[in-house]
Amino acid sequence: GVEESAPARFSLLQNFPNPFNPQTTIRYAVPEKGEVSLRIYDIRGELVAVLKDDIEDAGERTAVWDASGNPSGVYFCRLKAGRISETTKLVLIR
Repeated sequence: GVEESAPARFSLLQNFPNPFNPQTTIRYAVPEKGEVSLRIYDIRGELVAVLKDDIEDAGERTAVWDASGNPSGVYFCRLKAGRISETTKLVLIR
């Protein structure tokens, strides 16, 4: 069979669309199997959504955040895999 190669590095790509209403797609890649957590925080640093919290194989993934119940504003998406983490800014406009 065709073997998919794992991404060479950890990455959290900018969500699209951004700004968004009410849904946005977040793309990320992890280079090795392990615990992956993808969480959304508001501007005050409070957790508003957990999109992933699981063991995942290496590879590229997408997650969708439906922010229907959230007010307009700036949010932060934090991807954590092993000891590495990265954060990107999301803008929700109603």
